[in-house]
Amino acid sequence: MSAALKTDSFDVAAIRNDFPILSQTVHGKKFVYLDSGASAQKPRAVIDAMVHVMEAQYANVHRGLHWMSERTSDAYEAVRDKTAKFLNAAGRDEIIFTRNATESINLIAYTYGRASLQPGDAIVVSEMEHHANIVPWQMLRDSHGVELRIVKITDAGEVDFASLEEKFADGKVKLLAVTHMSNVLGTYTPVERLAKFAHQRGAKILLDGCQAVVHRQVDVQAIDADFYVFSGHKLYGPTGIGVLYAKREILEAMPPFLGGGDMISSVTYERSSWAKPPYRFEAGTPAIIETIGLGAAIDYVEAIGFPAIAVHERALTDHALAVLSNIGGLHILGSAQDRGGVISFTMDDVHAHDIATLLDRQGIAVRAGHHCAEPLMGRLGVTSTARASFGVYTTMEDIDALAAGLLRVKQVFA
Repeated sequence: MSAALKTDSFDVAAIRNDFPILSQTVHGKKFVYLDSGASAQKPRAVIDAMVHVMEAQYANVHRGLHWMSERTSDAYEAVRDKTAKFLNAAGRDEIIFTRNATESINLIAYTYGRASLQPGDAIVVSEMEHHANIVPWQMLRDSHGVELRIVKITDAGEVDFASLEEKFADGKVKLLAVTHMSNVLGTYTPVERLAKFAHQRGAKILLDGCQAVVHRQVDVQAIDADFYVFSGHKLYGPTGIGVLYAKREILEAMPPFLGGGDMISSVTYERSSWAKPPYRFEAGTPAIIETIGLGAAIDYVEAIGFPAIAVHERALTDHALAVLSNIGGLHILGSAQDRGGVISFTMDDVHAHDIATLLDRQGIAVRAGHHCAEPLMGRLGVTSTARASFGVYTTMEDIDALAAGLLRVKQVFA
C-alpha cells in the first residue's frame, strides 16, 4: 500500500512519491505535469500490477482449463466486479470492457443506434461535447437517417435548459448524449436532472464520464443513467482499456458490435447465435493486462477516497482561478458554478501553442489546441486554448509555477 494511503488525511507529497515519473526533471527544471485531463500519470501500484501479470500469471482468458488460464481469468473478471461496484451498477453483466471511451460510444451508436433508432428519430448533444460524442452520431445520421440536434450552452458554460426544452419539444428525441464534465471548461453537468428530463420525455441518456469519474464518485443508479462511459488512462490506469456501462435490459436487446471468438453462443456455417451480455460485446482476446491495470487504478483512487480527492482538487481549482485571474491579458473560459480541475485560457497576442512551448521550456506541461472540441471553440469565439488540468498529485506549488511561467511568457511577448 502507498505510504500516502496509510494516513488519515490527504498527503499530496506522499501521493507524489507513488508516481515514479514525477521525480524526473524536464529541460533541467522540476517536472510540473498539468495535463492530466488528456492522460493521467500512473502510480507504482498500477505499474506493478501489470508487470506481475506478465511475470507471474499470464495466459489467455476464458478459453483454457489449465491452472494459469483459470488464474488469469479470475483476475480479469474480478475487475468487472470491481468496476461494477465502482459505478454502483446493478450487476457485473452491465459492465463491458472496450479499448477506450471512444470505442464505447461507437459501440452504442452502431448497436443500440442502428437497432433501436429509426429514420426521423433525433439525438441531442450539447455544444461542449468532445469529438468522440459528436462524430459517431454524425456517422449514424448519415447512414441511418436520424437527426442530430445541438443544445446550446450559456456564456458561463452550462447546459441551457431553455434550449434543451426546445430540442425535445416535438417528441422525436430518443437519446440525449452529454458530457458529465467538460474536458475544456471543467463544467459538471447536472446529470440527475438531465436524466430525469430525458426519461420524462421518452428518451435514453448517455453520459461521457471520462473527466468526471476521475474527480468524484459516480453512482449510475442514483443518476439513472442508461449508458455511462469512461477511459482507464485518465483514471491513473493504462491506455487501451475503456468501460461501457449500460442497463441490463438495454444490453440484452442490443445486437453485437464485432464478430469473432468469445462473443458467440454457437457457430455453424449456416448461422451463429450470440452470447449473453457482457460477452456478446467483447469479441476476441481482450486487453487482459490493461484490464488488470485498470483494477489496480480503481483500488488506488478508492483507497485515497473521493471525498479527500474532491477537497484537494477544489482547493487547487480555487487557487488556480484566483492566481490566473490576476495575470493581465489572460482570459479564463467558462464560469460554471459547479466545475472541476480543468482550466482553459487564452492570452492576448500569444497563441496557445506558443504558451505551451514556452511553458515546456520551464518544465511545465500543459495542453494547447482545440482539445478535440472544435465546435465548442467556435461557440467560445476562439480557435484554440491552453489548458491546465489537475490530478491527485498536483500541488499548490505546481499552480504557482504555472502562474510564474505565464508571467515569463508575457515578458517574452511584451
